[in-house]
Amino acid sequence: MSAEKMNVNWYPGHMTKAKRMMQENMVLIDLVIEVLDARIPLSSRNPDIDELAKNKSRIVLLNKSDLADPKLNQKWMKYFEGKGAHALEINAKTGAGVKNIRPLVEKACKEKIERDRKRGIVNRPIRAMVVGIPNVGKSTFINAFAGKACTKTGNKPGVTKGKQWIRLGKNLELLDTPGILWPKFEDRQVGMNLAYIGSVNDEILVLEELAAELLETIRTRYPGLLNNRYQIEEEGDGNLLLERVAESRKCYAKGEVLDLKKASGIVLDDFRNGRIGRMTLEE
Repeated sequence: MSAEKMNVNWYPGHMTKAKRMMQENMVLIDLVIEVLDARIPLSSRNPDIDELAKNKSRIVLLNKSDLADPKLNQKWMKYFEGKGAHALEINAKTGAGVKNIRPLVEKACKEKIERDRKRGIVNRPIRAMVVGIPNVGKSTFINAFAGKACTKTGNKPGVTKGKQWIRLGKNLELLDTPGILWPKFEDRQVGMNLAYIGSVNDEILVLEELAAELLETIRTRYPGLLNNRYQIEEEGDGNLLLERVAESRKCYAKGEVLDLKKASGIVLDDFRNGRIGRMTLEE
């Protein structure tokens, strides 16, 4: 690792606009569905969400849970439930767990449905907003959840132009994301975690440093996995581990010179696709 540790920068130019749009839309909805990456549940959420959605029913979806540590998935579900949200493990890509969302929506909005019934309002659809930072699989989730049966209901009276309501049967409407929230980068580790899962554009990063740090993290948290995947010794720092991966995968630039950039690409790709093993980077 170079003397000056890599710093991941962020350019949230449209952050305030997205936040304002969300605030305006909060009055229209009953439920907030937050999509997170199960491998980094804290780093992949926006801290403003708690404030923005404080009086709303909440569902937290741990997406890509098939790539995360199953024991820690359970712990994280308990953590979010302890904060008053309903939590569920899903894999939006394969659709695993998606069918359990409907009953959860009804459970989360039980009080609202009861309140409506007492006032004589029956069958008013539950309105939900889906939120999530880039690359956690939010669009994939909306497509998996809404399926091909969804119909966009277009602009409703009293609803500002350009907002799309997706109707899911008689009793649920999804507000197609009004703006994207970005995570706050006060903590360098948050930036690194997001870079590992591919939420930060790889072009602005030093891949060799990123891969070296990731290898060190994996070795510390999940000893044995690197040896299984790359048949390498797990001693030494991240740079040494990266060199060993390059040797093991025969990444050479010219003659005997190791191509560490190529090896870095292999490591990051293997991690992002779960080929090294199931792991969660945050306790």
